Amino acid sequence: MIKRIGIIGPESTGKSTLSQQLATHFHTQWVPEFARQYLIDINRPYEESDLLAIAKGQKEKEEQLFRSANRFLFCDTTLIVVKVWSEHSYGRCDPWIEEQVDQMQYDYFLLTDIDMPWEEDSQREHPHMRKYFFDIYQTYLEKECLPYTLVSGNEEERLQLAIAKVASLTA
Repeated sequence: MIKRIGIIGPESTGKSTLSQQLATHFHTQWVPEFARQYLIDINRPYEESDLLAIAKGQKEKEEQLFRSANRFLFCDTTLIVVKVWSEHSYGRCDPWIEEQVDQMQYDYFLLTDIDMPWEEDSQREHPHMRKYFFDIYQTYLEKECLPYTLVSGNEEERLQLAIAKVASLTA
């Protein structure tokens, strides 16, 4: 049985790095954040309708990689992040995204803390709002009673904590 691990957190908190490292450690697949390539491809500022396309692309890529995963699938972001981003940017969320978030099936979440330094990136928008978004993600996980671990510390500490937690899921 393949366990789906969602990695969520604010911008520039090491989600992609952690996803890749975990996939390497456990010899399996990881799902990159679909929005990154999508935004490069459209070559313009995103609009509200783009969030639906991003959500559909993320879900499709996740389902595709799930079929070739080995024990775990590490998901660098989930539709929770798209939902939160939509609500923050536009004050609402597309019903399809809402429905998918309600139906999602993750076995565990890793919530990346904001204790890493901000790294500038042309796609990152809110260096001053990492605590705000962190609180939204943590509150969501707790309100929905979703199992998660807070991943903090430097890159190596985060990786070791995440490896130990993920390994314990199969014990």
